[in-house]
Amino acid sequence: MSKLFIATLFIFMMNKSHAVTITINGQNQQPLANAVVWLTATDNSLSTLPVSSPFTMTQKERQFTPHILVVPKNAQVEFPNAGSIMHHVYSFSSAKSFELKLYREQPQAPIRFEQTGVVELGCNIHDWMLGYIVVVDSPFYGVTNNQGQIELTPDHGEFKFNVWHEGFSDISQTESKTITLSSAAIVYQIGQSIVPRITIGVDEFDDYE
Repeated sequence: MSKLFIATLFIFMMNKSHAVTITINGQNQQPLANAVVWLTATDNSLSTLPVSSPFTMTQKERQFTPHILVVPKNAQVEFPNAGSIMHHVYSFSSAKSFELKLYREQPQAPIRFEQTGVVELGCNIHDWMLGYIVVVDSPFYGVTNNQGQIELTPDHGEFKFNVWHEGFSDISQTESKTITLSSAAIVYQIGQSIVPRITIGVDEFDDYE
């Protein structure tokens, strides 16, 4: 395959894509921040792009950063410890179960996430630490900002539109609907109530400094 053909194909694919602004609202019709949105093609022609380097979920100041990380299927995720406090990261989620025992700095190897779904993270030492990795089968994904918006660049056509939020009563479930992309803006109101996240005070002292 010639370099000229590859370059022409890349330009053609880029020309097919267009920016779509997606707004997610709650049942109160107010913008919903931190909602995960992704699009999958209904004809199964859409696949995730090759993942060349690991994603990162950091532990910093006794919190997971970012709080919500979205990755494509088969991505690898590193879990560096950016502080001097030891952590014991784990997940019992059906999408990925794993355990990184007490460590500082960086574990020996990243974790691969081969199955789509929601992976809830915890720390055996710091009970208030909670984070999520959402594994999707799509290259078009992201998390809404404080205005409940995100911009994606898919091709025209029919897609399965998916939304997830940590406030769902069952965090293993998503809301989905089939849409046809024909405009540059989509507004979606979720169909269920959001359970407020409870913030627990951080203990400044522990036995693992």
